[in-house]
Amino acid sequence: MASYIARRKFLATLGGAAAAWPLAARAQQPAMPVIGFVRITTPGDSAPFLAAFRRGLGESGYVEGQNVAIEDRYAFNQVDRLPALMAELVGRRVAILAATGGTISARAAKAATSTIPIVFTIGDDPVRVGLVASLNKPGGNLTGLSVFSNRLGSKRLGLLHEMVPTASPIAILVNPTNPEAEDELKDIQDTARSLGLQILVVSASKADDLNGAFETLVQQQARALIVGGDTFFTGQRSHISILAARHGLPNMWVARIEAEAGGLMSYGANIPDVYRRAGLVAGQVLKGAKPADLPVQLPTVFDLVINLRTAKALGLTVPPTLLARADEVIE
Repeated sequence: MASYIARRKFLATLGGAAAAWPLAARAQQPAMPVIGFVRITTPGDSAPFLAAFRRGLGESGYVEGQNVAIEDRYAFNQVDRLPALMAELVGRRVAILAATGGTISARAAKAATSTIPIVFTIGDDPVRVGLVASLNKPGGNLTGLSVFSNRLGSKRLGLLHEMVPTASPIAILVNPTNPEAEDELKDIQDTARSLGLQILVVSASKADDLNGAFETLVQQQARALIVGGDTFFTGQRSHISILAARHGLPNMWVARIEAEAGGLMSYGANIPDVYRRAGLVAGQVLKGAKPADLPVQLPTVFDLVINLRTAKALGLTVPPTLLARADEVIE
């Protein structure tokens, strides 16, 4: 009891100073940095990529809710929503804008701010599309990763031709709103001419377009399908794989995650790992690195994945030479 009374007297002599201690301690704590994560598709489609981004941040020492916050925004496949999403996050004074899912998202971020650091993930050449001055020295407030998926169209066509050598015409599914689609299509068409293959081009930019696109390619008697490198198609991978199976079309994709969802084949970079590495880059920026000095990262490994379950469902026998070159076989 005596000690309690002594403590009361001590606090009374301090007056308001004691009450101010907690407030002063809180005032000295630095504000938690906020990352604005923007993707062109939907939350459900984006979940594995946001999770991979968080893993990269964690490897850099940043854990959401502890020393960093993430505000995620989605355009629901409506390109015209991107500027408003970027402007909202810029208005919130986020520490970093993670503009993911393609060139169009990175361009919207660049138009929204010239000061907030931007980390992008795209499939095109960031120098060619005007995002950075050079790969080694970006020179502005943007850096990130490019998987150069639109430069692998000829390789994908060659692999699909090896799988089904008699298949022609071959359909190419593209998103006309994607600025990366034109280069990818040109690459495929140039290779098709050299192989003597006929190419059909079908378009889709929203889920309601897909059934009509498949009706068109069936009417034009397509014998195989290449699905273009597009975030929208990745989000619709299960739906597209079901349509391809229904119409008996051997199909080639950009990434492993799409072969896992029922696609026949894929060739390209590991996209979830690209997002993990984007999280690592964001961590570097949070630690004080300037995007202008962080080189744009490129993939070093491209994986060929073959889904044997899908091949069997399509009545295909995978050539042994192709099977031997596969980096992964899904059985």
